[in-house]
Amino acid sequence: MAIPITVLDCDLLLYGRGHRTLDRFKLDDVTDEYLLSMYGFPRQFIYYLVELLGASLTRPTQRSRAISPETQILAALGFYTSGSFQTRMGDAIGISQASMSRCVANVTEALVERASQFIHFPADEASAQALKDEFYGLAGMPGVIGVIDCIHVAIKAPNAEDLSYVNRKGLHSLNCLMVCDLRGALMTVETHWPGSLQDCAVLQQSALCSQFEAGMHKDSWLLGDSSFFLRTWLMTPLHIAETPAEYRYNMAHSVTHNVIEKTFRTLCSRFRCLGGSKGALQYSPEKSSHIILACCVLHNISLEHGMDVWSSPLTGPVEQPPEEEYEHMETLDLEADRIRQELVLTHFS
Repeated sequence: MAIPITVLDCDLLLYGRGHRTLDRFKLDDVTDEYLLSMYGFPRQFIYYLVELLGASLTRPTQRSRAISPETQILAALGFYTSGSFQTRMGDAIGISQASMSRCVANVTEALVERASQFIHFPADEASAQALKDEFYGLAGMPGVIGVIDCIHVAIKAPNAEDLSYVNRKGLHSLNCLMVCDLRGALMTVETHWPGSLQDCAVLQQSALCSQFEAGMHKDSWLLGDSSFFLRTWLMTPLHIAETPAEYRYNMAHSVTHNVIEKTFRTLCSRFRCLGGSKGALQYSPEKSSHIILACCVLHNISLEHGMDVWSSPLTGPVEQPPEEEYEHMETLDLEADRIRQELVLTHFS
């Protein structure tokens, strides 16, 4: 006669079913191809993360089998890069769904704690000028220190404030504001804005706007598309190009702004949990915001380790929540309009 039992921790069953136990799964036991296919990153990069995050992931526990930092990182990377259900990735390294969830949460918070270390604007004038020179070399647009845009990441319907996260397409999402450089490295990331907010409203309320309005990076500007208002520090395209110079300005603007669009495609391709192809993030807005930010930190770390953002393999079309459609936004800022006209006449005539 079978005796029913209550399972409090599925890890105990996994150990008895022949799955890899936590102390048997080692990076050295698997091939580089396996690591790349399952976790999206090479062996040395994973070792670096173990060194970087190990102290944060080693905590006192009453469990007889504490999960090692190495295993926690593999679990989180598997989830970020596959976008699959946690049970599948947990089975690959021999841990339960409950343990998988704890690993993702632990690694996510450890990465979020280090966000300012890896995501920031240049700290000195020489670095800022280098950014401007790089952007100018791309399409002849002077003074550009970064390109800005927003991207929607689908989330499950939250329990509270449900309507504030519904975007104009009827999907629940977070509207994430980002700025990147020419390489695709992120210099600003704000991931917590509700999907109902339009891009211009997100920027208006952002810490980034406050910093630039206070005079951060004088004599420099960001490039944004027509979903933003023209500002003295943010150049947008002309609604209608009436002269050859204005046409050349719009063309240079488009080519330069395309850098962040390409960065978004790469982020969603490398971190499938963000792209929507595997469904919405099944977490609260706060936890989803942290997962997005953690992926952005990993994105920048990978660039620092020579993993070219543009060389990430695309495994298929990236599916995302449909982006918002806006009418063209003009500005009442006469000084901003004067700066743009001067830019057009000086550099594109």
